[in-house]
Amino acid sequence: MTVKSVLLAVTGLTPQVITETLYALHQQGQVMPEQIHILTTSEGYQRAKLTLINDGWLKRFYDDYRLAMPSFTEQHIHVLQQVQGEPLMDIRTEADNQAMADGITEWIRTLTADPDITLHVSIAGGRKTMSFYAGYALSLYGRAHDRLSHVLVAADYEAHPQFYYPTPYSNVIYGNDATRKPLDTLNAEVMIADIPFVRLRHGLDAGLLEGKSSFSQSVAKAQQALGSAFLSVNLINRVLIAHEMAVKLSPADLAFYVWLIKRQTLAVLPPTCPNEGVPELSYAEEYLKEYRLINGELGGTDRTIKALAEGMSKTFFEQRKSRINKLLKQTLAQAAAAYLISPVGKRPQTRYQIMLKTDQIEYL
Repeated sequence: MTVKSVLLAVTGLTPQVITETLYALHQQGQVMPEQIHILTTSEGYQRAKLTLINDGWLKRFYDDYRLAMPSFTEQHIHVLQQVQGEPLMDIRTEADNQAMADGITEWIRTLTADPDITLHVSIAGGRKTMSFYAGYALSLYGRAHDRLSHVLVAADYEAHPQFYYPTPYSNVIYGNDATRKPLDTLNAEVMIADIPFVRLRHGLDAGLLEGKSSFSQSVAKAQQALGSAFLSVNLINRVLIAHEMAVKLSPADLAFYVWLIKRQTLAVLPPTCPNEGVPELSYAEEYLKEYRLINGELGGTDRTIKALAEGMSKTFFEQRKSRINKLLKQTLAQAAAAYLISPVGKRPQTRYQIMLKTDQIEYL
């Protein structure tokens, strides 16, 4: 399937940033969008509709440069909403600010979730806070082929109510200041500047990539993934706290994980996986000490004791390791790497350990 190029722009009272951006893309021989979306306030909606559509400035640009019109109607101009769902008039309160951030984040999350879309986010218009959130949201959700840009316009023409793009013919307008000097739009200079951004998408778990989430939730998850690895082992509550997230393990799995951790803190060589048909009795004895400490002498211990009566088997070792790693990945996503039970060395001497240092682990 052909990948579609989509331009998403935040605008306020100057919808001409759309045509300026399109002009710059065309002049620099870059990919033109097949679809345009605008995120704005209720006032910005009216201005974009009246100038770009009703007054025909968007079509005029495409006609002037003999280009095919993209998909763009009133339905592509989206008014951001307040917390109560009412149209956002302006950004005046903390609640307005949060609602605006969440709305921008959700649009960018949705568009970047579509593998058939290449997203170009323009932050040339709108309030500074709108531009900031659009850039930050793309940093959270953007993929390798998505881009972020700002359009640069010569000072005399910037934010001029009669200027929408440099025309391919002479067109005189007058300065938007006390001088009222004549300006020819044929001579206007407009260029697009790409803005490099750090892509943090890998730090977000599947739930945030696939489902609606607030800006603050997305930031928190990315921060957790990027933060330093630190593990708290809470034997009373039978839980691991990794990257500030609780990982609830069964007593049998928690005992296995704690067994590995304690061997590391005591500088004991990490264990190898027992060979098929040759269970390790010393492993079973060490493991059962941790298991009884967690689960007690009664209440479900019989099954585990029977399984280890002749030592720790290859099956028992691999099942525990696989179950724990699977749960860590489900809970921590990309941040799980530091906490996984990882192989070290080559076969047949492969050993297994958690890749944490002693000062990265605490017991509660």
